[in-house]
Amino acid sequence: MSGSFCRHNRPTDKCSICSRELDEKLRNQAPIRYVTVKKPGTTATPKSRASASGTRASSSRSSGGAGRVVTRKERRAADDGYRNPLLPGMKATADAERLAGALTLATERLQPPGPHPVIADIANLDDATWLAFLIALAPELETVLTEAEPRWSTRDVSALPEAKQKTANAYLAWVERAGTQQAAFTGESFWTPERRFDRVFERLALPGFGRGARYELLVTLGAAGRYEVEAQSPQFVEDDTTTLAAKRLFVSGDRMLLERRARDFMDAAELPIAALDHGLKVWATPGEHVDLTADPAPGVAAALSLR
Repeated sequence: MSGSFCRHNRPTDKCSICSRELDEKLRNQAPIRYVTVKKPGTTATPKSRASASGTRASSSRSSGGAGRVVTRKERRAADDGYRNPLLPGMKATADAERLAGALTLATERLQPPGPHPVIADIANLDDATWLAFLIALAPELETVLTEAEPRWSTRDVSALPEAKQKTANAYLAWVERAGTQQAAFTGESFWTPERRFDRVFERLALPGFGRGARYELLVTLGAAGRYEVEAQSPQFVEDDTTTLAAKRLFVSGDRMLLERRARDFMDAAELPIAALDHGLKVWATPGEHVDLTADPAPGVAAALSLR
């Protein structure tokens, strides 16, 4: 059309008269288009499609309801105005009192012979180390394992569930690479107890052997006097109950900042950093008993401004 001439002997698209007439003709020939204007509180989706969509969504919800993941908000004590610069996430006095009791208990269990006294009583170091590992791996079987008196010489893992047998076999392979259990847990002779704890903790990162189990194992062996290991860090390396509780209280997702705030608080509370692992776990676990009638350690009571 742009190459043709109109009755005024001009290119059609250049003629002001004919181009206007052509535009009007094309508009009249175009199909009618309906525009939906959305008003506040309404939807622009046609009723038929909205109905079909709603039916599909309802069907999907009813058919997939059984497999849905439901996130429930964690229960917390009511905010009563409690504030503490050492614990920016703490908002309730009841939470502070529970934390004080949990940390006091956690500190007491670190005293010799430690959280599992049987480990200090076993004469053979290999047998003691092996049982400590098994208890850390399967704490729910502690009574059964202790009564069975497992021997390192047999390396029997049959009492464990299948998944944990795999972890135990990974541990056996780790020890074999080191030569002996003693060599595996001692590392270099010049390491300090703090350095040894950190390095062995890293090396124990076996399949199925999480942060909490590794920490508990080393704390147990140290408190029982079997190896010179001492925690200098909470080791917030994965999101287990302890780490999530720390993130809530210290209000940070950054590991370095989280661990620094944790050390600052434990220093103020005059408690060993190792007590924080079990203390936070107990504090954050619903149903875990904390004796609120007992007096908390003076340092933690002062740090939490409870006295």
